[in-house]
Amino acid sequence: MTKKINEKEQYLKELVGSKPLPKHIAIIMDGNGRWAKTRNLPRVEGHRAGIESVRASVEGCAELGVEYLTLFAFSTENWKRPKREISTLMSLLKLYIEKELRMLIKKNIKFSTIGRTYELQESVKKRLENAMEKTAHCTGLHFIVALNYSGRAEIVDTIKKLLIESQKSSFDIHKINEDYVSNYLYTANMPDPDLLIRTSGEFRISNFMLWQLAYSEIYITDVFWPDFDKKHLYQAILDFQKRERRYGGITE
Repeated sequence: MTKKINEKEQYLKELVGSKPLPKHIAIIMDGNGRWAKTRNLPRVEGHRAGIESVRASVEGCAELGVEYLTLFAFSTENWKRPKREISTLMSLLKLYIEKELRMLIKKNIKFSTIGRTYELQESVKKRLENAMEKTAHCTGLHFIVALNYSGRAEIVDTIKKLLIESQKSSFDIHKINEDYVSNYLYTANMPDPDLLIRTSGEFRISNFMLWQLAYSEIYITDVFWPDFDKKHLYQAILDFQKRERRYGGITE
């Protein structure tokens, strides 16, 4: 059985690699709690199991040659969850960084974050900063984790930056356009996602990258995040490769 699974994974990988890849993939990792519930386990066990899917997605994108991967890990709304669950999520984040940092460096993967990370615990911030510093030289996949993030908060923070910029005497309001605004977002200097993947079958974007997803292709799978592996990643990319992207235009 394992041999057949590996053969299918390799086949899908080769099929995906034979066509143009999305430059930037974003993933809303959903379904950890429901995965645990179906197994009569505490919700936190779903988050724990989801680490393997993070590893598979990062490795899969790096091996294919995808340039950017953004994972939505913790939203500003997630602070409403039980304190024990939040504590576990933060502990798992620190554990992931400690365990995977060597792999990230070895595979030339750059790590960074977006969101209001300054509001996180000091111990979390230190590990994030260390990982970003240790991988700053890497030139392969750019792996971004959205932490304490929301799309609306990002737009609010962008407006604040623009208002501060407007106080300069040299500021010209006529130079404000979409590109100018994009340079003040958390994702400045990154391309917008070509493909958004959401697991667990939910049809919403949950306040994620509201500006950047304007023309992203959306792929929904019923698979819960802890069950999401490289095969599912390849299948999402294959679906993307079949689509025609017109950006509001028409095909002659």
